[in-house]
This record gives sequence, C-alpha cells and structure tokens, in this order.
Amino acid sequence: MTCSLLRRPNRVAFTLVEVLATLVLAAVILPVAMRGISLALTVAGESRHRMEAASLAQNKLTDLIATGEWQSADLSGDFGENWPGYRWQAEVLDWDGTALRQISVSVNWTSAGRERDVALTTLAYEGGL
Repeated sequence: MTCSLLRRPNRVAFTLVEVLATLVLAAVILPVAMRGISLALTVAGESRHRMEAASLAQNKLTDLIATGEWQSADLSGDFGENWPGYRWQAEVLDWDGTALRQISVSVNWTSAGRERDVALTTLAYEGGL
C-alpha cells in the first residue's frame, strides 16, 4: 500500500515558466501583428480611393469626348454630393501638329494629409466627320 501513496497522480497543467514564456511571446508578436493589420487596412483604403478615382476619371473623359465639351466647356470641377472630396481637371493639348488633340483628365483627392491624383489621357479628333 505504500507504493500507491508515494506515486504522484498524473496532472495536466502548465508550469509557471511555460506560462511566462507564452506571455513574453505574445507581448512580442501582438504589436507586430497589429501593426501589420493596420498597414493592410491603410493600403486597402488607398487602393479603394485609387479605384474610385480611376473610374471617375474614365467616366469624365468619356463624357467630355462623347459630348464634345472638351472643345468649349469649363475643364474643371467636382463630382457633386455623390463623390465628395474628389475634384477633376482636364487639359487639352495639340498632338504633333495634327488635327488630333491629347485630352488628359486628372482626378485629385486628399488622403492622410497628402494630395493624391489619378490621370487618364486619350486622343480625340478635332474636326468634322
């Protein structure tokens, strides 16, 4: 009977050293992981802004070409209440002394305190059909 009293029962538990090592590891990894998540969210937001700006620039460029407004209209503005914070500006330049004109539309916005922009360019024929 003495043998059974001297035997330790099987215990399933963590030692203090294991718990402390886990806490130290978590203290090192968590800030790095949180910084990575924050950076990923920032980049995703910037990507969304760039996609929206490129789409707005494409729509404005198509509109200017389709209506012929690039020849006489005001070549700057904003996108109204639907797209606050985005502004556009167009520029028309001669292209190699031909009847073609280079039309550039730039969409600007402010993000993280910095001015950002996306520009699209195409050629248009200036003349009657």
